Amino acid sequence: MCLGLGVPALAEAPAAVKIALFDVDATPPVGTMMAYDRVVRVEELGLRCRGIVLMASEQPIVLCAVDWIGIGNASHDAFRDRIAKAAGTTRQRVAVHTLHQHDAPRSDFSAERLLHQVGVTDVGLHEGAFTREVLSRVETAISNAIKSPKLVTHVGYGSAKVEKVASNRRILGPDGKVAATRYTTCRDPKLRAAPEGVIDPELSAITFWNDQKLLTVLTYYACHPQSYYRTGVPSPDFPGIARFLRGQDVPDVLHLHFNGAGGNIGAGKYNDGDKANRLTLARRVALGMKQATDSAVKIPLQATDVGWSVAPVSLPPAKHLKRSELEEKLAQWKPKDYWGSADELAWLNRCESGHKIDLSCLRLGDIRIVHMPGELFVEYQLAAKAMRPDLNVAMAAYGDYGPGYIGTEIGYSQGGYETSARASKVDKSCETVLINGMRTLLLEEEKQ
Repeated sequence: MCLGLGVPALAEAPAAVKIALFDVDATPPVGTMMAYDRVVRVEELGLRCRGIVLMASEQPIVLCAVDWIGIGNASHDAFRDRIAKAAGTTRQRVAVHTLHQHDAPRSDFSAERLLHQVGVTDVGLHEGAFTREVLSRVETAISNAIKSPKLVTHVGYGSAKVEKVASNRRILGPDGKVAATRYTTCRDPKLRAAPEGVIDPELSAITFWNDQKLLTVLTYYACHPQSYYRTGVPSPDFPGIARFLRGQDVPDVLHLHFNGAGGNIGAGKYNDGDKANRLTLARRVALGMKQATDSAVKIPLQATDVGWSVAPVSLPPAKHLKRSELEEKLAQWKPKDYWGSADELAWLNRCESGHKIDLSCLRLGDIRIVHMPGELFVEYQLAAKAMRPDLNVAMAAYGDYGPGYIGTEIGYSQGGYETSARASKVDKSCETVLINGMRTLLLEEEKQ
C-alpha cells in the first residue's frame, strides 16, 4: 500500500515498555508502636517500601512490596489510591503487598477510625500517623520516578529450589487433625524432626532488562519471615537481609521481594531460636535469589506482551464474627492488643457493605504473577501453578490483610491456630471463591 506521491506506508512501530522504580524508607521512628511493641531504637538495616511502575500500551501497572506485617482494609485502599494517583492509573491496576515481618508496623485505618469513634485515644498499633507519612513519601517518590522511566527490552524468568528454610507449620496427628503447630521459632526437637510437609520450595525471579543491562529483579518465595522478634527494633528479618545481600552483590539493580502464600509455612524445622539462624536463613534465601536470577531466560518484551486482569471477589466472613459482641468490646481495646474487636469489626463492616477484594494477574509474555490477599495457605499457590503448567507462574500473597489467615476448606476442620477464630476472619467456603477467582485470571481469555 502506498500513500500519496508514491511514498510507501511505514509499519507502525510497536509501543515500547518502560519501567519506573521507587524505593522509600518505611522504618518507624523511636516511640512508634509496631505490631507488638514500641520502637526502642533503630539499627543499620531498616524497612523499605519498594515498587515498580510498568508502562506499556495501557494505563500504568504498579507492584509494591512493603516491609510491614500487614496493611489491611481502608489502609490498603489508601495505599492503592495514593499510588494510583501518583502513577496516573487506577486502583485496580495497583497491587500492594507486605512481607509480613513481625518487628514492623501494621496499618488499618478502618480499625483506627472505629476506635476513635468510641473514644479510645491510645489505639496502639492502629495509630495511623506514621502510615500517612510513608504514603506521602511514596507518592512523591513515584511522581519523581515516572518523569524518567527506563526502557525495557526484555523480561526473564528463573527459579531455584531453596534448601532448608520452609516447612509446614501444621503437624497433623493420626486422626488428621492438627496435633501441634511448628511455629517459625521451634524449640521442640520432636517437631523439628517432623517432615517438611507441604511447601513450595521454589523461589521465582522475574528480571527486567534494557538490552544487556539488568534494571530490577522481583523475587517470590512462600514462607513466614520470622527468625526472632519482639525486640523493639524494626527489622526486615531474613528475607529482607537476603534482599540486602543481593543488593550488595549487584548494587546498580533494585531488588524487590514478595512473600508468597506462606500462611501455613515457616522456618520452624530449621530454626530452634538461636539468633544466629537469622543470617543462616538469609544466606539460604539469598542463594536461591541468585540462582533464580542467574537462570532467568530472557525473552523480548513488547507492549502487546503486557496485560493486566482483575477478578473482584467477595470473601465470606467467618461465622464467629458477631456485630453486637464486637461493638460491645470495642471500647475495651488495649494499646498492645493485636487481633481483636477493632480489626474484626472493620472486616465485618467491609464484607457486609459489599466490598470486594481485587485478585489480579500481571501477564508478561509467558509469565504470570498472581496477587492475593491475606495470610494465604500454600495450597493456593500450588493450585495456581498447577492450573497453568505451560506458563511460569509466581504468586504474591499478603495483599489486603483484612481477612487475616485464609486456610483451605479442609484446614478449618483440621483445627490449629491458623484457622482458629483468633486468627482467621473468613469462612471455610472462601476456598471455592478464591480458586474460582484464580481460575478466571489464569484460564479464561484475558481482556486487553
